[in-house]
Amino acid sequence: MYMEAIELLKNKFGVQQKYLYQLKDGDETILEIYWHPLTLAERESIIGQSRNGLDSSNDEFALNLLIQKALDKDGKRLFQDGHKASLRREVNASTLQDIQLAMLNSGSEYKLEEAKANLKS
Repeated sequence: MYMEAIELLKNKFGVQQKYLYQLKDGDETILEIYWHPLTLAERESIIGQSRNGLDSSNDEFALNLLIQKALDKDGKRLFQDGHKASLRREVNASTLQDIQLAMLNSGSEYKLEEAKANLKS
């Protein structure tokens, strides 16, 4: 029996999945950051929160993404909107960028061939 395309997408690439980024200092884990995949609706909302909407910088989008999506292991937000200025001014940019890139690239481990195989089952 063929699985409907919408069900395939929701099952394999849906928001129920959770990703983890471990921020380490040597062998020591300093912070664990969890998140669910970014949806189109969330992306639109984050763009809307930016000062200039679609004209805002990628850095502002990525910072808003981090603030909105970063969770602890229990699913509670790690950052609040009021943390934005502190993150921008007091945290190494490359550290934030590593986390943000992990968030943006999550889900890329799925291969097209796997999705095609599941569609036929």
